[in-house]
Amino acid sequence: MSGILIAAGGTDLDSPQCIPQDAEIQKLGWRMSVCADQADAVLARLAQLQLEQWESPAGRAYRTTLALQAASLRRGRDALREAAVATLGHSRNVASKLQPGF
Repeated sequence: MSGILIAAGGTDLDSPQCIPQDAEIQKLGWRMSVCADQADAVLARLAQLQLEQWESPAGRAYRTTLALQAASLRRGRDALREAAVATLGHSRNVASKLQPGF
């Protein structure tokens, strides 16, 4: 069997069935990038909420909770961006394996 085997199912990258998979992998990578952009928008809104002046103990607790949630969302967004880059890179790798002469 020629080519590289995909870990989960043993699909040969030289086979015709990889062509649709390449397009799907690329779409997945772009969707992950869009989700990361949406997380940025949420983070911007959380930052605005944190700037509001709530002087009560409940207000301070609310801002602290927002800060913790924002930190968690940033970590998730960063992981999502890394996954999107890896997925798009894999898509290019699959596409290069399918091109004649490789």
